[in-house]
Amino acid sequence: MTQKDNDFLKRLLATFRVEAEEHIRAISSYLIELEKASTVERHPELIETIFREVHSLKGAARSVNLTNFEALCQSLEGVFAELKSGEISLSPDFYNLLHRAVDSLNQGLDAVGGERKTGEKSAMIALARQLEEARRGALPPPPPPVETSPPFSPAAGKEELSPIEDRSPIETVRLSVERLDALLLQAEELLAGKLSTAQQAAELRAAAAEFTAWKREWARLQPSLHAARPANGETDPHLSRWAEFIEWNSQFVQSLEVRLNALARSAGRESRALGSMVDTLLDDMKHALMLPFSTLLEGFPKFVRDLAHDQNKEVELIIRGGEIEADRRILEEIKDPFLHLVRNCIDHGVEHPEERQRIGKPRCSTVTIAIAPLNGSRIEVLIADDGAGIDLAKVRLAALKLGLISLETGEKMGDEETLALIFHSGLSTSPLITDISGRGLGLAIVQEKVERLGGSVAIVDRSSIKTTEGRSSTHGSGTTFRLLLPLTLATFRGVLVRANGGHFVLPTNHVERVMRLKREEISTIENRETIRYNGASLALVWLSETLGMAARRDPGEANEPAQIVVLAAGEKRIGFVVEEVLGEQEVLVKTLGKQLRRVRNLAGTTSLGSGREALILNVPDLLKSAVKVAGRTAHPAAAPEAAVKPKSILVVEDSITSRTLLKTILETAGYTVRTAVDGADGFATLKIGDFDLVVSDVDMPRLNGFDLTAKIRADRQLADLPVALVTALETREDRERGAEVGANAYIVKSSFDQSNLLDVIRRLI
Repeated sequence: MTQKDNDFLKRLLATFRVEAEEHIRAISSYLIELEKASTVERHPELIETIFREVHSLKGAARSVNLTNFEALCQSLEGVFAELKSGEISLSPDFYNLLHRAVDSLNQGLDAVGGERKTGEKSAMIALARQLEEARRGALPPPPPPVETSPPFSPAAGKEELSPIEDRSPIETVRLSVERLDALLLQAEELLAGKLSTAQQAAELRAAAAEFTAWKREWARLQPSLHAARPANGETDPHLSRWAEFIEWNSQFVQSLEVRLNALARSAGRESRALGSMVDTLLDDMKHALMLPFSTLLEGFPKFVRDLAHDQNKEVELIIRGGEIEADRRILEEIKDPFLHLVRNCIDHGVEHPEERQRIGKPRCSTVTIAIAPLNGSRIEVLIADDGAGIDLAKVRLAALKLGLISLETGEKMGDEETLALIFHSGLSTSPLITDISGRGLGLAIVQEKVERLGGSVAIVDRSSIKTTEGRSSTHGSGTTFRLLLPLTLATFRGVLVRANGGHFVLPTNHVERVMRLKREEISTIENRETIRYNGASLALVWLSETLGMAARRDPGEANEPAQIVVLAAGEKRIGFVVEEVLGEQEVLVKTLGKQLRRVRNLAGTTSLGSGREALILNVPDLLKSAVKVAGRTAHPAAAPEAAVKPKSILVVEDSITSRTLLKTILETAGYTVRTAVDGADGFATLKIGDFDLVVSDVDMPRLNGFDLTAKIRADRQLADLPVALVTALETREDRERGAEVGANAYIVKSSFDQSNLLDVIRRLI
């Protein structure tokens, strides 16, 4: 086969994959609906629809010579042909076989265009044979009950017999997602031009306004200029020339004012015209890349059916608001969190049918996904179940075991504070770790992904729910997760502030209030700076301090009022002191790149109208960082301190680069540091020295970090010595092994942060 033929075949297979995906999704969706359909009247229409989809898929597979696809589709077509004619009926086992056949088509589709896998091909052929055998063994359906026909009524002909309607075709064209994304990026870049022209128009208006002061001053001096002329009519030649120049200068300035005003008006018109065009283009491009939530949720009914079947549970999935549209990029990012939350509802939430019957609930539980627009730029998603709910006592116990709270703190915690603990990484109330759940990472990942999109996730109480019925976060009556998501990732409104000389953008949807307070209105409670806000105390921190910038705390003179921005995410809110609030504007988000994808406190960057770059702050991260800052002493009294011996740390690392980096960081922070080249060298050093902490790598020759930690815990003299593992091994199993051998901290190098390491060390020693 020539290269030209190969290229043609690749294009043909790529086209087939797109078409086949649509057919398989439709077959799976209608098969689920057929299995759930309670009325016999719906069956013929659903069977006919599936039959046509299978027939079309078979024809497409034949055109590209995919015999395995064709054979399986032929068997499926035979099944639905006999269902149409009433020769066979479907049992639960037959439904399971049909779902396995659809799964096999999906798996086989992954290999189309690449290397053909013999196992997948033979599996599809085997399923085709099983379908043929099932057809021969299937029993015909029971005869329908005899019903007397109602008398004909003209109104009867107006009833809608089927929700499957033939819609008039809409002209469409296929474009690659990459091409649409590229067009959107180009359209977004025009926003910088819009902001720049608006800035120039504003500067021209400001410059034109300055002539008002000049004219006022000229009007004041002009009479004195005339009075300075000699009364006898004799004029000093020099004075005459100065007078002429001043008159000419006055006319020149007035002419310049006219021209500048004209330029300002022209720039304003052009700025408004360009702004309108850019806004319209961006809006159209955003809508071109927006998809309904139903495209994200197409596979969820089958996912719920299969998972419930595997766990011997009966679950019905209810989806509301699937027609609401959002940015395709948001739908792609939010799919995994949705899957985990639904999986969590089925695995942890709903009970087995027998248990539900015993406590007076219907055998079949429900999981509801309800989507509703919140305002012009945000969406609310509720994912709820009517299962057992969350046992707060188990949550507190798991948090105690994990060391997140003390026994005294746990007794004082309210329900909302306790529920918030389930989003902490590593916390799980499941007694068994399985491939589905129990590792305590899922909800933490859900929260991280949602917050990275600029949204929030929380557990809500029944009293606050308007769109779901009978859902709550109370033990025994179900659980509801509430997600707030933006409609688009492209642009948003942001408040521009200045802190420590730098410019930062705070997303407007997280800004609750901006205010100015006198310095005497800032009080100190338990060494924490606070202000009165809505009748209660609100923690106050300096934004520059929270970001770990220079030690300059005070943003202005002591007698000047402090400018404060109150930020909120979920139930958390903190006041931040800034140097200046510069205003609100539209912001185009630019990512920091893959290397800096997850930098604490930062969500991206943007270009201002002046051409200057500003950092966009991640508010949920910022609030977490601010909690640590707010807990420090606000203004420690200056008192003479006794000389304190610096803490001694042993760094065990086989890489000379990493060893030098860690040594430099720790010594800069004021610690005394010794190093060892591997675990054996490190243990020998511990036996002859006195150390307060060990910072060790894991993957090392002679004695790795896990074994070194185990030896430290087994040694009577060293058993209580804190150990922090800093390693590139980031799997859950490696973390668990670190905990098993007795490590006090496990820091992954891929997410290594200097301040995070120092915070861990400060907590340990």
